[in-house]
Amino acid sequence: MENMRIASLNIGRQENIQIGGKTISTGIYKDISFDKVEVNQQGFAKDVIVDTKSHGGADQAVYLYSLEDYAFWSKELQKDMPASTFGENITITNFGTSPLKIADRFQINGVVLEITFARIPCDKLGARMGNTKFVKRFVQAQRPGVYARVIKEGELRVGDIVRYLPTMENYPTVLELYDLWYARERNPELLRKGLEAPIAERARRAFQLWLDRAE
Repeated sequence: MENMRIASLNIGRQENIQIGGKTISTGIYKDISFDKVEVNQQGFAKDVIVDTKSHGGADQAVYLYSLEDYAFWSKELQKDMPASTFGENITITNFGTSPLKIADRFQINGVVLEITFARIPCDKLGARMGNTKFVKRFVQAQRPGVYARVIKEGELRVGDIVRYLPTMENYPTVLELYDLWYARERNPELLRKGLEAPIAERARRAFQLWLDRAE
């Protein structure tokens, strides 16, 4: 994977959003930072995470999306889709051509991020896009972006080179487990493979529950 760089660094702020007639607080809206950003084990130092049950935490500390995927959505939706629209912390130029796996890493200066799972969209994304049906469209497009845990803390700046460090383990790809999450019939063998990988705890709990039911 060549020529990968940070295109945008995005920090969440708390906003209210309307979902089904209810007013709900969310951190999906992100402000683009033009200064250095401090990254620790919980993510960006100044990032606001409202729904801590579904987002954030050590295993979902940082969410990454790519400009290539935004280009897809700009064409698909026939409108400009700027960085930070989907609520990612880091927008990178691209994810390269190789399928990303669980435990693949990105090294950016001294910061090391390890992929833990795909982003599972919720109704807040639909509200953010002004279309409740968009979540289904997002899932079907198979361009979820990735969550990562912070292995090494440090500072990030826009323009920093992103170095891809593939895992040497035979872990499942991000999209394999993303598809598994939404499958009507979940393959027990793939559930086991997912549980053997260092996936995010939210996914681990779900996979273990599904495997227990299958057995």
